[in-house]
Amino acid sequence: MPDKRILIIDNEKRLSAVVQACLENLGGWEAFSANSVKEGLLKAKSEQPDAILLDVMMPGEGGLALIEKLRSYPTTQSIPVILLTAKADTVDPEEFSKLGISGVIAKPFDPMQLAQQVAAFLGW
Repeated sequence: MPDKRILIIDNEKRLSAVVQACLENLGGWEAFSANSVKEGLLKAKSEQPDAILLDVMMPGEGGLALIEKLRSYPTTQSIPVILLTAKADTVDPEEFSKLGISGVIAKPFDPMQLAQQVAAFLGW
């Protein structure tokens, strides 16, 4: 049984499937996904993952708004969040620190290195 559970929040279903396969097969963790900010918030609250991989650019509110919501609930405020984004160069380091983001992984990413990157950011 995997000892860590990771929630992937990304509106690109195919990409979520690749990320999930990488985390499960190479990291040995349980991974599950949500395809919207709203679904991601609900799953974070109900499933209590050990970490969240979050796309910044999604329809509607977007990933940064979700982080603010996660930080406002006692049950989700301490869940580490790693951004998985094509816009890594637009992430403001000050905002990054203020929101308590654990790390940023740029898209496109190397599938063979993804689990190692996640482990490094989270100290696993």
